[in-house]
Amino acid sequence: MWRGRVAWEGTRMASVKSVCVRAGTQADSAAITGLQEAGFGMRYGGDENEFRGDIFPVERSLVAVEGDRIVGHTVDRTMTVTVPGERSVRACGVSGVAVAPTHRRRGILRELYEAQHARTEADGLPLTIFTASEGTIYGRFGYEVAILDTAVSIDTRRAEFRSTTPDPGGVTLETLTDTAPRIREIYERWQKVTSGAQDRPDAKWDLFFADVERHRDGATTLFVLLHADGYALYRRARREDRGIAAVWEFRAVTPDAHAALWRVLLGMDLVDTVEAEIADDDPLAYMLTDPRAVQVTHRGDSLWARVMDVPAALTARTYRADLDTVLAVHDPFRGAGGNFALRIRDGIAECEPTTRTATLGFDINILGALYFGGQRASTFAAAHRITVEDPMVLRAFDEAFTADRAPQLGWFF
Repeated sequence: MWRGRVAWEGTRMASVKSVCVRAGTQADSAAITGLQEAGFGMRYGGDENEFRGDIFPVERSLVAVEGDRIVGHTVDRTMTVTVPGERSVRACGVSGVAVAPTHRRRGILRELYEAQHARTEADGLPLTIFTASEGTIYGRFGYEVAILDTAVSIDTRRAEFRSTTPDPGGVTLETLTDTAPRIREIYERWQKVTSGAQDRPDAKWDLFFADVERHRDGATTLFVLLHADGYALYRRARREDRGIAAVWEFRAVTPDAHAALWRVLLGMDLVDTVEAEIADDDPLAYMLTDPRAVQVTHRGDSLWARVMDVPAALTARTYRADLDTVLAVHDPFRGAGGNFALRIRDGIAECEPTTRTATLGFDINILGALYFGGQRASTFAAAHRITVEDPMVLRAFDEAFTADRAPQLGWFF
């Protein structure tokens, strides 16, 4: 039985309105594609659409239907996501959330999400994640930004490396076709040590290596810079008489790979600007004599998260410091809240429901924000989003949840 304002009747979900929610079928594929194109302003066609259907099968879709017309959609797949301590957790990765512009503000998204989250609970997954197109929609469903990304533009004329920056070498220029197995192997190594990064399914790799975005806006195909412990994929383009190298994906397992790849990227002939996304703790700017050569062009969210099962999620990761406290977690959308005793010793957590009085209180969104270790509890407390009975407990909580390495999204979905 689905909770909320709707309930399953066989394979359909009856609504108090004229719209019902049901499982998607192959016959819905064209209508779903049309709805997503209308919602996101992007074309989903050709090879890319075929690959997307393998990554997120239509059978995992939920559609909102009015008469014979699809007016809402969501789809998911189960992902393995790295969490602090180089552990992993199974999570529900949600994608393709769209409501027809003719049917906004009618509660359709809520009905879809009630169905989506009930299915996630039935699957026993402790975490739900997605990449969001808008920032004001999902808080009411218990989500919060878990990972932030930073886009930078680097002026290569000012990008001189400090004498203390290593020059390990070992980088070769390759093609996607020749290096596909090595790229996959390096990504998997990187993913296992990077909080927030997901496993990449075969269908996503197929899309990755098909390079379906080639020649868009006059850009080249993807070039590959390969190191034994890392890779950088980039495209060349000209923009207003400036040579641009746009980095599509950069993965470095070791500091030597990081330094070696950046030395090649910033030293290429006929390249005036290198554009890339970097992690919060990337040391690139401080490897240069002029840190201002690395200019931030965009700062935004890359992954949102919601904790579905508090004890299961909190015991799946490790922590930096000991902690013994009681959390009051409020969940206005689902039933995952309550008071929880959290005890951490030597990085390992025990968590269970309790009737004890809480020392920290917050909406379940906050756990999603802090889960991968990229944000600080003290920041949310300063924003009046955490109720604090004892400031010492907040400091201990902050220290315990912060990760040694900034989290990163593995792949956009």
